[in-house]
Amino acid sequence: MAYITLKNINKIYPNGYHAVHDFNLEIDKGEFIVFVGPSGCGKSTTLRMIAGLEDISNGDFLINGNRANELGPREREVAMVFQSYALYPQMTVFDNIAFGLTLQGVDEEVIEEKVKKTAAILGLTDYLDRLPRALSGGQRQRVAIGRAIIRKVGIFLMDEPLSNLDAKQRVTMRSEIAQIHRETGATTIYVTHDQTEAMTLADRIVVMKDGYVQQIGTPYDLYFNPVNVFVGGFIGEPPMNFIRGTVEGGKISFGDNKIDLTKKLGAAAADYEGKGIIFGFRPESIELGKKDNAYQVVANVELTEMLGDNTNIYITAEEDKAILKVDPHDTPEIDEDITFSIPLENVYLFDAETELRIK
Repeated sequence: MAYITLKNINKIYPNGYHAVHDFNLEIDKGEFIVFVGPSGCGKSTTLRMIAGLEDISNGDFLINGNRANELGPREREVAMVFQSYALYPQMTVFDNIAFGLTLQGVDEEVIEEKVKKTAAILGLTDYLDRLPRALSGGQRQRVAIGRAIIRKVGIFLMDEPLSNLDAKQRVTMRSEIAQIHRETGATTIYVTHDQTEAMTLADRIVVMKDGYVQQIGTPYDLYFNPVNVFVGGFIGEPPMNFIRGTVEGGKISFGDNKIDLTKKLGAAAADYEGKGIIFGFRPESIELGKKDNAYQVVANVELTEMLGDNTNIYITAEEDKAILKVDPHDTPEIDEDITFSIPLENVYLFDAETELRIK
């Protein structure tokens, strides 16, 4: 039996706005689950329903097989870390971390022992007597996390906890959150709009759009086996390239290049004659020059971005545009015509009407 179960969960506000549609998910004990999607997709609303901060309009929420829809946040034994640090500015780091235990009337000696142990895990031992204003953003976020994990609850909920940090702090905190999860073994549900956070932290990812779950899977599954155009374009940086065209004679156009779909679909290509197809490939899945068992494309270099370990090449082929990722030593000149190959195994095809992947 799953530790947390969400069955056909819906959230409908009094004004009729349907924020979450038929959300279904089973989470095992100790899993790290990430909800990801653009702003307004329903991921934070779903997290708040799990926390007990939002009522569930329809559906069943179970913890260890027991219905928990009507339980309050404290009864659900969850701890939540918000986007804002929500620290008490007049309290020291020690008192902020200890606050929940103090409210529960826990013995002072036990509190001191637990706070010191939690501070050691988070690298805050030397800061326990400081006020929050004397800390960096990353340190304040660690205090907020410490206040959550000290309670030893079974479920941690994190709502975009790194969004207020700069890029370097986010990288550091990602690794620290992963380490904390390994040490505590708590079931963690984490909300973010940052697909890099999702890919690096999650055991499984829930991709959401407009209140609907698009796909649930491991980072590997979502990256290499997206079920639709949205998931393919949302997961990956730079995103997957998409070329839209109508099938004529078994082919679609990529600029002046003719893409023979029978190479990928075989006889099934005839089923799409006269219909729209979306041709997808990831920027790093190409090879410069002509290769066997691949589609060859000629395009013009519009812009290059040298990033150190790779170069992003922005190319145009008539009206079609794409991004390629190549070794920096292979960076072409701007306005140069180049030929690149897309191996057949790296090509994704989607139905233009439904935007679902064609397998």
